[in-house]
Amino acid sequence: MITAEVRELFSLEGRTALITGAGRGIGKAIACGLAGAGADVVLAGRNGSVERTAELLTEQGYAASTVAWDLEHTDTLQQEARELAQERSIDILVNNAGIIERTPSVEVSQAQWRRVLSVNLDAAFVLSQAFGAAMIERGHGKVINVASLLAFQGGLRVASYSASKHGIMAVTQALSNEWAQHGVQVNAIAPGYIATANTEELREDSARSAEILARIPSARWGEPTDISGAAVFLASRASDYVTGHTLVVDGGWMAR
Repeated sequence: MITAEVRELFSLEGRTALITGAGRGIGKAIACGLAGAGADVVLAGRNGSVERTAELLTEQGYAASTVAWDLEHTDTLQQEARELAQERSIDILVNNAGIIERTPSVEVSQAQWRRVLSVNLDAAFVLSQAFGAAMIERGHGKVINVASLLAFQGGLRVASYSASKHGIMAVTQALSNEWAQHGVQVNAIAPGYIATANTEELREDSARSAEILARIPSARWGEPTDISGAAVFLASRASDYVTGHTLVVDGGWMAR
């Protein structure tokens, strides 16, 4: 029997969560998971997909709103985030938004490199600063960064993406070292090979897809919903003594 005490550990009632890149894939699944656990959700993005996610959630009776942010331009983002932090109490920040460029390293342009690092790493740090300051002042909060298996590996033709995800894991640890004493837990989730737009090229390459599946003990590509449970755990009181950790959700890839 699940006791009321256990339910309370995982409940997000009365909390507000901000999720970037919440229009599709992993971000959408995390937003739905946090809303289902009781959180009011704020969905950040710059295309119509976040509005559609918000509509889906409100139709189901959840509290959802959106902010139109361009994560590539961090100067503007910093000001927008500070303004929102003054308007709303954000208890949970999920830095999920990410882009990938699959290009041989000798051909990567400075513009490509900078764009990936800006969205995947710089924006996450800027948002963590803006909302983390308020969390520290209140004495509680959760920051969840979305890393990748490429936080541990180099990958192929994805130097900028791999660098950004190594950086995300390092920032997770660094912020945790500073903020844990103030009641703010900073953790990361490292998804494995998940069926999203970012992995579409790999899944359409039958030979490469077969290579990937051969190494996954679970013998399947992950689904975005496979990540939502980990996000609810890291957002809830159940993880209050977990901090600075990168939780791998990969169907067993790293164990092989």
